[in-house]
Amino acid sequence: MTSEELQALLAAMGNTQRLRVIAELADGRVYVSELARRLDMSRPLLYMHLARLEKAGLVVGNLELSEDGTPLKYFALTPFNLHLNVDTIREAVQGDEAPAAES
Repeated sequence: MTSEELQALLAAMGNTQRLRVIAELADGRVYVSELARRLDMSRPLLYMHLARLEKAGLVVGNLELSEDGTPLKYFALTPFNLHLNVDTIREAVQGDEAPAAES
């Protein structure tokens, strides 16, 4: 993991609304409109939070067609195990420095 990836992960996890999204997706994938209703959140705001979570690799979205042909965007959690300590941070920073040292 690079420091940029670590920062994206921490930024994604450092927001109460995004933690609520993760908690809601814990039982399985949900389409956006349903997720917005469950969280009492506007779809544009939800999409912003989902984009941050997706960038951090915590969720994945898939567009599917319903039986009546309506496109539905489903989101699901990706498997993750967050373990943060000084070694995790050190490895991320050293990973960033390695290409510069090889030049």
